[in-house]
Amino acid sequence: MGYSRIACVSSSCRATANSSPSCVTLSTSASWLNAVEGFFAKLTKRRLKRGAFCSIVDLQAAINRFLKETNDHPKPFVWTADPDKIIAAVKRGYQTLDLIH
Repeated sequence: MGYSRIACVSSSCRATANSSPSCVTLSTSASWLNAVEGFFAKLTKRRLKRGAFCSIVDLQAAINRFLKETNDHPKPFVWTADPDKIIAAVKRGYQTLDLIH
């Protein structure tokens, strides 16, 4: 069974005293979510964690530099999973669902 993550998001880009956050549930088994989470972890670790930003403009500049450097030297995703194992797992899942219904 997959796990879920709760995220609080604001309805606007900048949180203000009048904006109210809302909570959404995110699946942790979605591959796109894992990619996005990995990207932000990399951004945080390599650019933001030990940074000192005097203003929002400085923060935005640091993020934009990171994006430019990342895009200038992209690393393609290399699939390492065995397709036969994935297909076998899907078949097992279908068999389990058939037993339940």
